[in-house]
Amino acid sequence: MSSSHQFTQVILDILTQHFGDIAEEIFNKSPLIQYLNIKTKSANRDSKSRPSLGNHYALYVLIEDYINGNFNTNKNYENYEGAKFSDLLRRQRELPFGEKLQNHALNHRLNMEFKKYFPTLGEEPILRDIATSRYWINENLLIVTVSKVQYNIAIAIKDIIDSFVAVRQKSFRDFMRYCDELLVIENKNCDEAIAFIKNLLKPNTDARVFEITSYAILKIFYAQQTIFWGYSLDTLVEDALILYKTGRTNANDGGIDFVMKPLGRFFQVTETVEVDKYFLDIDKIQRYPITFVVKSNETPEQIKAKIKQQAEIKYKIKAIVKRYLNCIEEIINLPSLDDKLTEIVGNNQIQDVIREILIQSKLEFNIDEAD
Repeated sequence: MSSSHQFTQVILDILTQHFGDIAEEIFNKSPLIQYLNIKTKSANRDSKSRPSLGNHYALYVLIEDYINGNFNTNKNYENYEGAKFSDLLRRQRELPFGEKLQNHALNHRLNMEFKKYFPTLGEEPILRDIATSRYWINENLLIVTVSKVQYNIAIAIKDIIDSFVAVRQKSFRDFMRYCDELLVIENKNCDEAIAFIKNLLKPNTDARVFEITSYAILKIFYAQQTIFWGYSLDTLVEDALILYKTGRTNANDGGIDFVMKPLGRFFQVTETVEVDKYFLDIDKIQRYPITFVVKSNETPEQIKAKIKQQAEIKYKIKAIVKRYLNCIEEIINLPSLDDKLTEIVGNNQIQDVIREILIQSKLEFNIDEAD
């Protein structure tokens, strides 16, 4: 059996419900189930992490279409005209956490990732006709032969994904309820609220949660600072610093994570100390000064030294390296965020941070108040 984890037993239980004593054999002989076993490791992981369900749902909607056509029983799939792309994408967005899913998984991402795990198999989960925008699930991956008997695993696959999503929904809603509970605590400096936030500032925290938490802390921290500015001495005004979040967390959209008004500071959140990542972010804003919020306990000096060392190996020319490094306005690490949180606690604003985490999490995970 491939690498097992906590959700593996759920997969085996579902297979047992469908196939009885040969459940484990079905598991071992199905690349598709083994792929899902890999993709469901996060089921019982940190409840605050946003599930990345693009590939799960690309597989799900095609198998659902397959089952709705009764192809798992009538064995006439080779004559099916295929599902429309627009119908598949619409269905994906109806599913939990799927509201903002794009076309990437259906078009290439699922197939590419599946090939990474099964490079010699010669099969892809999704078949498509680009000219007609029609899609099919690869039925070869839905048929598993045990002792010369063929078994169709389509319904079992659908049940596995349903169970995985249900676990992630429960975990996230538990997290949201905990945030709500913390907001009603009368003592704004209570140890429980502080411990809750500090627990989100660890190197092993989910990247998306870290981005939300760091934003909440920085927003409340900077809001206490004001500047005087204007176009002339006679028109100077006092404004508080306002930090804006510019998009979804951990999105591969080429954007900048936070922007500060009125100073015009840019902030980028990262969990790596790889020079390519830093220099790419600097390049995409045409080498405008940028602050990096880094999920690391290393000092800003240590982080910058590592970046410099990698850059000198890659670029050789010191003038180029210096030009890039000069664009790093500040590095905010985990201890720095902790210090800012301490100052926020001293100002009796701990609930403001919790409230902001709650707001951003609901936006991020498409959770309405009615949910």
